[in-house]
Amino acid sequence: MVITVPENSSEVIKQCVDALDKIINDDSVPRNIRRSADNIKKILSSEKESPSRRAAMVISNLDEIGNDPNVPIHTRTMIWGLSSRLESIPVDR
Repeated sequence: MVITVPENSSEVIKQCVDALDKIINDDSVPRNIRRSADNIKKILSSEKESPSRRAAMVISNLDEIGNDPNVPIHTRTMIWGLSSRLESIPVDR
């Protein structure tokens, strides 16, 4: 099994935004979860903060969504994967 490691923080964020788009456009996901995913996407897409700061800002939001009992299992798995990817972004010094 080959694991590909993204080149840089912006690539990780781009991958996460793409995954969030899938959640946002999935009609099997409750509306409040899709709305939260859209807000998270806006935070990640904003260029006002550094990539590590944006990642830190949304990880707790993703955790909150992932613990919602109404989230479908496939979406919960995606959310956990997003959190893991964002945690791989190095902290700015």
